[in-house]
Amino acid sequence: MKYLIIAGEASGDLHGSELIKSISTIDDAAEYRILGGDLMAAAAGESPLVHYREMAHMGFIDVARHLKPIFGFLRTAKEAVTHWHPDALILIDYPSFNLKVAKYAHKLGIPTFYFISPKVWVWKEWRVKAIKRDVDTMCCILPFEPSFYRKHDYKATYVGNPTVAEISRAKSQMLSHEAFCQKYGFDPEKDILGLVPGSRIKEINDNLPTMLEAALRHPDCQLALAAAPGIDQSVYDNYLHNTKVKVVMNDTWTLVHHSRVALVTSGTATLETALLDTPQVACYRMNGSKWLYRFYRKLLKGEYVTLPNLIANQPVIPELLLHHCSADNIDRHLSSLIADTAERHQQLDGYAVIKNQLGTNIAADTTAQIIFNKITSKNDNR
Repeated sequence: MKYLIIAGEASGDLHGSELIKSISTIDDAAEYRILGGDLMAAAAGESPLVHYREMAHMGFIDVARHLKPIFGFLRTAKEAVTHWHPDALILIDYPSFNLKVAKYAHKLGIPTFYFISPKVWVWKEWRVKAIKRDVDTMCCILPFEPSFYRKHDYKATYVGNPTVAEISRAKSQMLSHEAFCQKYGFDPEKDILGLVPGSRIKEINDNLPTMLEAALRHPDCQLALAAAPGIDQSVYDNYLHNTKVKVVMNDTWTLVHHSRVALVTSGTATLETALLDTPQVACYRMNGSKWLYRFYRKLLKGEYVTLPNLIANQPVIPELLLHHCSADNIDRHLSSLIADTAERHQQLDGYAVIKNQLGTNIAADTTAQIIFNKITSKNDNR
């Protein structure tokens, strides 16, 4: 059967590649067309019709400046739907683009599957209307998402979280603490304090200075910064001069795993840190203003923002957002988590709740089976 798969970001490329591998194990005649990246291309044995690097635009201004190529990418996707006529269209996150393709495919009667739901439970809830109309099957990777969709009279399925298997696989191959310290020049007898300021330049510029100010108050700890792929060293050097912070390249999970505590920019990294069993403080400063905090609080749905707290439905990790993300507030939690305190143990107990909620299903395998069963059933009924 024929599968058209679209991912617009690096994380989607990773998850898409795993899904392709899983589909290929149950459909040995599978054919693929992809809009994605190198990992998906390798798994599918097909070059991308469009590489995600060309598609990755964020924010109103950035999108407005690139409208012409974006419309061109959309035209490429629609042409693949029309002329190749896949048995299944599989969309991975990236809702501003993918929901437009879903609408087009639905009109042509192409079965449409969504793997990794858009975060409509946070904001842009109005997108649920389009999902109900144009997406035949929603495969969720967060356990609370199906209940959100049920409130909107739409059935979605939790398939497992891909990060669980990815972290488990990575941990089994990690260096020991002593070997890690030897490789990067740390003293194995002293605590490491990990800084994970994000993967985008704006995130780094917004969060790293405040993280660093708090971390430098702990001279007994060794400070280590997880550098993001594709970020030039000079971005970090702007803040790290005259400090003893070590920069660790392309080894974020190992660094976090061997850290006593991590300061983490809010996002997927907070869930990764929880699965790595490292206590953390979640930071998201942006411009730190009170009025912007009030504005976003009115937009956002629910009590929590970070994934660990959303999954556990309780305040497992401290969320320091905007003006609350000050060096003093970070340090207050940091000091408690470095020591062997009740706050540290409560956070680790909360991680156990999160792991229980996430379960052990292999998300790609479960999703592949759902897609294969549905399209073979449809073809048998023709």
